[in-house]
Amino acid sequence: MPAVDVLDGRAVRLTQGDYERVDDMGDPLELVRRAAAASPPFLHVVALDAARDGGVSLALARNVLEAAASVPVQLGGGVRSPDDVTALVDAGVARVVVGTAAFGALPLGDFVDAGEIAVAVDVANGVVRTGGWLDSSGLTVDRALNRCREAGVRQVVCTSIDRDGTRAGPDIDLLRSARAHYDAELLAAGGIRNAADVEAVRRLGVDGVIVGRAWLEGTLSL
Repeated sequence: MPAVDVLDGRAVRLTQGDYERVDDMGDPLELVRRAAAASPPFLHVVALDAARDGGVSLALARNVLEAAASVPVQLGGGVRSPDDVTALVDAGVARVVVGTAAFGALPLGDFVDAGEIAVAVDVANGVVRTGGWLDSSGLTVDRALNRCREAGVRQVVCTSIDRDGTRAGPDIDLLRSARAHYDAELLAAGGIRNAADVEAVRRLGVDGVIVGRAWLEGTLSL
């Protein structure tokens, strides 16, 4: 799945989730149209400012959906309640990514009931991060995935923050552990550089990969 991350109205790539290490990638809607032309199974779009600050942007969602045409969109950033999930699904988002709120006070099952979701398990130094990767949930990967499994979550996006945007290759140990603890659809993100990395992840039994910098910089052809 090609990824388009949006911050302050621009497509960007962060390095290791650091909002001070930002590369401007241009017009996000133009990138959405470019990615959609390759007919991927999904487009993965994240509103980074919303992920950090909370509050979904329905305007961004509608613009992305229009640019994506018939390609399904997996969109996250700022989802803090089941009502946020419902609003995005009603706008036409095929799958809503829930991160921070998945590990907060509200029952995760309520988000599952609200619509098609994927839970973002974003990991740095073995601990799941939230709040746009700025805060610690205090959860290890296995505990986070156990919570997802018990709530009936059918898709998880497991991101290595340490590898994200670094061109360093995927975190094979993290993904192997995630696959061992979670038996539904598992998507990998962070560090994917090329087709060889995709194949290495596939051999672990992971169901798909999300690629950002690799497709934007041309080291992996969609």
